[in-house]
Amino acid sequence: MAAPTAIGLVYWGRKVLDIPARLPHWDRWLKRLWPPAAVIMGLGLLLGGPVVDWFDNAFLALVLSIGIAVGWRLRAYRPAQWLALALLPGVVLFIVELLARPFTQALDKNATVDTLEGLVVCWLGAWLLVVRSQAKTLKAAAQERLAAEQEQQTIETQSQTLEYEVGQRTAALARQTNELRAALAELQATQDQLIQSEKMASLGELTAGIAHEIQNPLNFVNNFADVSVELVAELAEERTRPARNHTLEAELLADLRQNLQRIAQHGGRAAGIVRGMLEHSRASTGERQPTDLNALADEYLRLAYHGLRAKDKSFNATLQPELAACLPLVPVVAGDVGRVLLNLFTNAFYAVQQRQRAGEAGYAPTVGVRTRHVGEGVEIWVHDNGTGIPEAVRSRIFQPFFTTKPSGEGTGLGLSMAHDIITQGHGGTLSVETHEGQGTAFTIFLPAH
Repeated sequence: MAAPTAIGLVYWGRKVLDIPARLPHWDRWLKRLWPPAAVIMGLGLLLGGPVVDWFDNAFLALVLSIGIAVGWRLRAYRPAQWLALALLPGVVLFIVELLARPFTQALDKNATVDTLEGLVVCWLGAWLLVVRSQAKTLKAAAQERLAAEQEQQTIETQSQTLEYEVGQRTAALARQTNELRAALAELQATQDQLIQSEKMASLGELTAGIAHEIQNPLNFVNNFADVSVELVAELAEERTRPARNHTLEAELLADLRQNLQRIAQHGGRAAGIVRGMLEHSRASTGERQPTDLNALADEYLRLAYHGLRAKDKSFNATLQPELAACLPLVPVVAGDVGRVLLNLFTNAFYAVQQRQRAGEAGYAPTVGVRTRHVGEGVEIWVHDNGTGIPEAVRSRIFQPFFTTKPSGEGTGLGLSMAHDIITQGHGGTLSVETHEGQGTAFTIFLPAH
């Protein structure tokens, strides 16, 4: 019977060509072929005969015709085209048989017809396999394209997400960078202010020392000038007398000459102090010049001492300069090295003053400086018998902004700047040796070449 074959083709075609999705309207009609097929198969089993056979073949031809029509509707889909091509010979053969069978019974026993039917069946079976294979291939390709599209969509979504996150993080980093730049600028401004404050503090110490140092020779100049004025007045009075005392006049002239010599001596001392400070100021341009470190050390020792005495008249200390003879001139920036020495001497006098204020019995404040020629350079040793530096903070004394002084009495930049001036500015070394409660010694080494 042909009805089962027809129904089998309908079932197979709907599944392979995905008719429910591609042609839903046609699929509803294809589903309605099941009842007629069942009726034909039932009549064939119960009654048989040529009439039933005619309906059976007509049903198969109808199904084949529908298959060709479906293939034409889905002609853009290659498996549907090939299905139509596979069904075309069968449709033609069955239509011919259907039309010719009522007029002749010879077709039932014709071997040629049987052969053609067999060939049609083989043709149909082969092409159905090809159609099924191509449908699977296209379906797999469609699934791959779908998967690729989904993957591409996922990648695009992730890319957009990453771009958004990168944008957010870039904006956050930009904000942090701006904040850090602002903080750095503020820190640099604060650091510059502190360095300027330290320089001004050193300048204040230097100015106080210079003023106090110059005050002594100026006092002598004023005193001897006043005495000289009195001597001149007394000499003029003696010369107006009728009986002049030549011996007294000679004594007055001798005293006057001695006073003038002392005025010149102390005036020269004051002029030397001013000249030395001017030379140091001119040398602070950054140019190294051969410098007498003995004179520099002795000058700043006394300036630091008188600077502290200008603040505390009751303070007295013993100065111990031990300056080596025939010390070679060393190329340095005198103003910078002078600032280092002034800082070390100021710290030394501060330390001995603090120990003196502690009320230790028999204590005599002493600050000294010693120079000597060592190998390829000159060594300056600044020492005191003050309070010393506690062991817990010795490793930090050259760090910026660290100070052992009470708040408001130091910026913590003095020793840091001194260390940088000696090590980085002059290629030397600055080291410290201290014993808490006994004193401290700083050693400066400056290369002579």
